[in-house]
Amino acid sequence: MASSPGSSAASGSPCVLLLSGGLDSYTAGAIARAEGFLLHALTVRYGQRHAQEIEAARAVATALGVVRHIEIDVDLSAFGGSSLTTDAPVPKDRPIDSGRGGPSGPPEIPSTYVPARNTVFLSLALGWAEVLGAHDIVIGVNALDYSGYPDCRPEYIEAFERLAALATARGVHGERFRIHAPLQHLTKAEIIGQGLALGLDYGLTHSCYDPQPDGPCGRCDSCTLRAAGFAQAGTADPAARARA
Repeated sequence: MASSPGSSAASGSPCVLLLSGGLDSYTAGAIARAEGFLLHALTVRYGQRHAQEIEAARAVATALGVVRHIEIDVDLSAFGGSSLTTDAPVPKDRPIDSGRGGPSGPPEIPSTYVPARNTVFLSLALGWAEVLGAHDIVIGVNALDYSGYPDCRPEYIEAFERLAALATARGVHGERFRIHAPLQHLTKAEIIGQGLALGLDYGLTHSCYDPQPDGPCGRCDSCTLRAAGFAQAGTADPAARARA
């Protein structure tokens, strides 16, 4: 089963943190740091239209005091297939629960889904973890306030944990890799609450899928979820204050 930080003796142990520059990966990293993990941050430039998140990832990595921050290029825009890696329109003004599905069928998967993105990212993190001698990977995926992406579901994270045991030299020798997804079952408001309790400055983060010259669009799924999360948490978004 996929883990969360705290389920193993973390004090002084290295982990690989997938760091996007958004508030979820920032919070997941802070939780892992609070549990005693030594953070090695991995940020992927994958041809995303919201490349501002790379600058945010650098700021967040500094704030978290990571041991090392690697930025790697894997240009998924060469494949296309997503409005995040092409010039296709980013969906705007969708209801915030549209990704959850219901009795009538599976959730709608929006055009911002990037095919196999988390599989690519976790595979890269797994490779670095093997080199580091680390057994822990931290990712900020969420199964509640998300946009319907199949690679954010708990069963996917659990399946990748099983794959890691089969696909690695360390796994063959009986070592176990843990994929920590501490935000998996939290609402965006709960995530923000945990981060604020840990003293995080969310003004460092970037969330918008379709940023405009004057700032975030305010209408994409990511902007909508972020705004609702801060409203439900009863606090102002410092990034919004900075733009005012």
